[in-house]
Amino acid sequence: MIESAKNQRVRDVRKLAQKTQRTERGEFVLEGPQAVREGLLARPDLITELYVTPTALERHDDIAELAQRTGHEVVFVSEEAADAMSDTRTPQGVVAVAKQFPTALKRIFEGEPKLIAILEEVRDPGNLGTIIRVADSAGADAVILTGRTVDLYNPKVVRSSTGSIFHIPIAVEAEFDDAVVRARQAGMRVVAADVSGNDLLAARESLAEPTAWVFGNEARGLSDELLAQVDDTLVVPIYGQAESMNLATAASVCLYECAFAQRLG
Repeated sequence: MIESAKNQRVRDVRKLAQKTQRTERGEFVLEGPQAVREGLLARPDLITELYVTPTALERHDDIAELAQRTGHEVVFVSEEAADAMSDTRTPQGVVAVAKQFPTALKRIFEGEPKLIAILEEVRDPGNLGTIIRVADSAGADAVILTGRTVDLYNPKVVRSSTGSIFHIPIAVEAEFDDAVVRARQAGMRVVAADVSGNDLLAARESLAEPTAWVFGNEARGLSDELLAQVDDTLVVPIYGQAESMNLATAASVCLYECAFAQRLG
């Protein structure tokens, strides 16, 4: 049992809240039973440390069973130590450390992808994690993050994805131009979601084709220079009185419209 929040192992885990530490060590933190569960199920080879409070283990006894099955030692920690390792206001007493595992951009296009999401300068970690979760839900083949997008392994991104980062290939630090060129070479239409675009409803038929959706910054969207590089620009229409739509919500509509069209087509 690790009791003290000042224990060196606890402090080492806590340091992974900093991007510089994550990059230097090539690791990141999983918080909460769902994220840890998905990691143990999908990529147990990536999990290097597993910490659980006795109380949390009583509530989530399947974590211990998964750890035993995958050969991972469960280290018991006090509530104080678990809180110190966590980035959330209401820690759940289950924390793991995992190796980072980005996918090389060229591997994204080695098969015949039908649906991918390219994220350019998405800065809100909650939005990024939610879009990854939606892409996973919609059956997308991959997600590509440009170098201006928030770090994939930011704790809030990882939490918001609820384990989907383990289910779908994700490329990081990509160049926008390179991603667009590779998508076209793979036979995909590159479509940007932007308020300046045409009505999404009118373009439904074209979404049955292999499509790479581009989503931009929450406040500024995509620059004219980047919009000039895509094949089409579409907007999710607003029929009510809302001033605008949250990026993750708009991305959900776009990705699912594509998924529906491709399955019907």
